[in-house]
Amino acid sequence: MFARLFAPTLEVSAHCDLPCGVYDPAQARIEAESIKAIIAKVADNDDPDFRTRAILIKEQRSELVKHHLWVLWTDYFKPPHFEKYPQLHTLVNEATKLAGASGTKGELDAAKADELLAKIDEIAEIFWETKKA
Repeated sequence: MFARLFAPTLEVSAHCDLPCGVYDPAQARIEAESIKAIIAKVADNDDPDFRTRAILIKEQRSELVKHHLWVLWTDYFKPPHFEKYPQLHTLVNEATKLAGASGTKGELDAAKADELLAKIDEIAEIFWETKKA
């Protein structure tokens, strides 16, 4: 019994309850593409019920973008990645802000959605470079 209490432990972290090791910035990109499409649909529709539903969904998708980026930032990227790509912290910060209240979550601005997609693409480029290593 005491042997189990004092046995060495292995620390693990994951984006889900089972450390699967599956990460991909495509999840964030798909949500961001959905945001951009919703912004276009809202612009073309005057129905207040539709617009309310669409805006709610757009806000939920923006939260999902932030979630997927944070998972990459906190669970996938490690100190050697941040050393090799010092801009990575800034990219993730800027992308999550673009998905936040002053970005796609709080506005109906297609230009913000395009900026968000561009930041996700920059993060994805780094991600895939790290997968090659």
